[in-house]
Amino acid sequence: MTNPTEAPAEAVVEVPATPVARLKAALAERFGERVKALPAVAGEVAIEVTAADWRAVCAELRDAPELCFEQLVDLSGIDYLHYGIAEWKTESATRSGFSRGGTRFVGLGADAPAETAQSARYAVVVHLLSVTHNWRVRVQCPCAGGEVPIIDSIIEVWPSANWYEREAFDLYGILFNDHPDLRRILTDYGFIGHPFRKDFPLAGYVEVRYDPNRQRVVYEPVSIEPRVVVPKTLRDDNRYAPGLTARPAGRG
Repeated sequence: MTNPTEAPAEAVVEVPATPVARLKAALAERFGERVKALPAVAGEVAIEVTAADWRAVCAELRDAPELCFEQLVDLSGIDYLHYGIAEWKTESATRSGFSRGGTRFVGLGADAPAETAQSARYAVVVHLLSVTHNWRVRVQCPCAGGEVPIIDSIIEVWPSANWYEREAFDLYGILFNDHPDLRRILTDYGFIGHPFRKDFPLAGYVEVRYDPNRQRVVYEPVSIEPRVVVPKTLRDDNRYAPGLTARPAGRG
């Protein structure tokens, strides 16, 4: 019999897990140590897999009913050369403008700081969408091969990866095993190099112009002189005064 003097126990209300929490749990349960969680902004999920597991994990992401990532939204390459290097001192300026004497380090290997160290210079990243569950995931994979990066193609998993992988090959020089038609897709015929690599010069190697005497387009060595383009103006005027940027009292 209930004691009328006792206060009724409060009902425990279970808060349903968010889609992001459910997705993280499903990934952890399915793949375990085969995937590693990567830092991501709130509301996003990012994981990394090894090159050996790349194609198999992608197939499971598509086929597993608890994940069901039917659609590949995007595929891109990444070049981590000099990742994390500070080029400018932006807090102060001298008569000569911003300093270019920032401390440099190679963003790869054992000598790199832990927060920016990378196991490989090049990586491939895909963005996937599950229409069934209405959630997304970003999957990254470091490429094997060093200066000649190579990774398995995932065309057999998502056929739409075809032109994306060609783009990554064209711009980064990443080779894709078992790709049926791996050739350039954005640069011109006879283009030399891969323009999205961090060591590719901003001005390129050749320039194009129309020659009226030959009545055709000609390619010539680039005539632009390399120079450092650094702004010498500090944006520190009345627009940045604390009174204008601070939130009014009593407002969230």
